[in-house]
Amino acid sequence: MQAAIFVLVVLVFVAVSGALVRLVRVPLPVLQIAIGAALAWPVRGIHVEIDPELFLLVFIPPLLFSDAFGAPKRELMALRGPILDLAIGLVFFTIVGFGYALHWLVPSIPLVVAFALAAVLSPTDAVAVSSIVDRNVVPARLMHILEGESLLNDASGLVMFRFAVAAALTGSFSFAAASLSFVYAVAVGILAGVAALFVAAKALQLLNRIGGVPAEAQVLITILLPFVAYLGAEHFGASGILAAVTAGLLTGSTGIFRFLGVSARMQTISLWTTFSFVFNGALFIVLGLQLPEIIRKVPPELSSRHWLLEPVLTVLLLTLCLIALRFVWIWIGDITAGYAARLGKRQAEPFGLRVRLAGSVAGVRGAITLAGILSLPLALQDGSPFPARDLVIFLAAGVIICSLVIASLALPVIARGLVEPGEDAGAAEERMARVGAAKAAIAHLESIAQTDEEEGDVPGLKLAAANGIVAAYRRRIAASDEADEARAEVREAGRLEIDLRLAGISAERDALRAMLRRGEINDHTARALFTEITLTEALLNGRQTRK
Repeated sequence: MQAAIFVLVVLVFVAVSGALVRLVRVPLPVLQIAIGAALAWPVRGIHVEIDPELFLLVFIPPLLFSDAFGAPKRELMALRGPILDLAIGLVFFTIVGFGYALHWLVPSIPLVVAFALAAVLSPTDAVAVSSIVDRNVVPARLMHILEGESLLNDASGLVMFRFAVAAALTGSFSFAAASLSFVYAVAVGILAGVAALFVAAKALQLLNRIGGVPAEAQVLITILLPFVAYLGAEHFGASGILAAVTAGLLTGSTGIFRFLGVSARMQTISLWTTFSFVFNGALFIVLGLQLPEIIRKVPPELSSRHWLLEPVLTVLLLTLCLIALRFVWIWIGDITAGYAARLGKRQAEPFGLRVRLAGSVAGVRGAITLAGILSLPLALQDGSPFPARDLVIFLAAGVIICSLVIASLALPVIARGLVEPGEDAGAAEERMARVGAAKAAIAHLESIAQTDEEEGDVPGLKLAAANGIVAAYRRRIAASDEADEARAEVREAGRLEIDLRLAGISAERDALRAMLRRGEINDHTARALFTEITLTEALLNGRQTRK
């Protein structure tokens, strides 16, 4: 019962945070972490012990799958060079640089444990990045690189974290064994994601052949897909995170949705949108719930001289160290890419100082870092306590919060003016696609209308119906025309049409309610018709918003 109440409380405050963020000028993740901390701070506040493996299983696969599915595949492929450079190269650079810096700043932390903390801090969090970084102020190229990096660097960071922990437990480290294990974890993780996607596609294909299967059964398969990929990879000792990301990246391109009915597709999209919001919010609230307990247990190594100032300064310095390491690596990569472009006689696309700084500050840490560091063993093989365990947990939690706060405050200032005003490239591409699709539909309808009418058809009815549909397509093309006057006229006509249709829908809804009250229709019929009206209204409202 307590677990059920806890889940309900978290869900309530996820919904509350969605409303409060409109009133408070702070990013949603920061607000949700603050809510979690407030819930846990009182003497009898809420407290929950995190099982790191369960935490990763419940939250990470669906969130990474959703982010990977929605990521722009074309842009990620075009930017694969800088993305892999950050997702792999920067991880190793961070482990070495931050590990030595941490050991120098806090000598009580053994070097191998410092490397473990550096490894678990090296991955940026895809969920936090997408929640913190405003796409309207950050250049699209940088945003795509940050998205791709955060999707892929979890695998490399956590794999190296496991090696560092193993070295701390055994007192030995083999570079050759670590390299082979890293390659194995990545390769098998990718294969597990592909295999899970193949199994899901076959299951949906089978249900499609059977026919008459409820849409909910098809939707359930898409929900299970990231969990199957994650657990399959973990079963073979590979990266479950990379498996979930692979499944998400390939879901759209494999055409798996063609096996879903229309109702199942709509439910899947709606459900994943809701899942993403709920899981994101619950994730950050649960992170906030851990903070008071971590703060109450400030390690004595950081509070010998001043209980509050020394821990805060240490966390701030470590966060700035991570930002500086990212800046140096991005700067080196930018210069190297420029030289490579000139050698290949290609046009170089340097970032510039402010974009490099924005990319450095935007590398925030999140749930994977906390879940990873909480998975540290309690004791060594000889039974002695794991060295500096409470200390590195405290530092990891502090860096997560500090990176989120710095990014929330500094990024809008750094990125101001980086994006030139004007039409978004994505909007222009969408307009072009709408025109192309409408022209193809017109050509096909005209060819159908010109065919001979079948026996029993009403004369001229096919041509009249086709002309009516073609007229709607021509209005869509005119609405996408470059000429402002033509577009304004068509948009005004479209607005009036939508207003009239919405008025008609309102009358339909009132009439159905009246029939339901009079008992002329039952609840089942009313629900089906209300659903149909709601979907039509949502479509019209969407068109009205775009206009």
